[in-house]
Amino acid sequence: AGDELRRIALTAEEAAGQRLDKALAGAVADMSRARLQALIAAGALSLDGAVLTDGSAKAAAGTYELVVPAPLAAEPAAQAIPLAVLYEDADLIVIDKPAGMAVHPAPGTYDGTLVNALLHHCAGHLSGIGGVARPGIVHRLDKETSGVMVAAKTDAAHQGLSKLFAAHDIERVYVARARGAPRPAKGGIETRIGRASDDRKKMAVLRAGGREAITHYATDRVF
Repeated sequence: AGDELRRIALTAEEAAGQRLDKALAGAVADMSRARLQALIAAGALSLDGAVLTDGSAKAAAGTYELVVPAPLAAEPAAQAIPLAVLYEDADLIVIDKPAGMAVHPAPGTYDGTLVNALLHHCAGHLSGIGGVARPGIVHRLDKETSGVMVAAKTDAAHQGLSKLFAAHDIERVYVARARGAPRPAKGGIETRIGRASDDRKKMAVLRAGGREAITHYATDRVF
């Protein structure tokens, strides 16, 4: 596929007092603001034949022309790995990830991941998320953890899902087997999780930084 030329019309009301990148993002539902900023910086946007490269400049009313390059080939490579697809439409896909499958390629696990499998399964049906034909992974599961995962197939779906997860608007339920019984049998854990300082390939509980992590638990049964 070749480059796509888009025409984006801004009214005086839509442009009034706004940054150019913000005003355009409000008018283009299927592209992230970060993607628009990158395209503007690359000289892909023009107004009345004049190229605009400063996304922070004030917007003006008019019809803009945006040249959207065809998505680059994805890295890593697509692999024909069977997937348990629970739901799929033009915007997103829901997978039952098996234990033993890593989500992303990483040191020590360069292929055979969920991303490799999705690139094959969704070939030809991924819009350029950030300019690259790839699935938008918005949450994670450890390699040895099985469970349901949702991935975006379009920039718009990636934005929407990211906002839902950031706002904790999606409830996730896990069933775990543990050695020993937790006390109390029901409660909550509030902490912060990020990269371990002594091993960047691992996640750890942090005193500061990282991301807020809140877990509510209840003991189902004790053997």
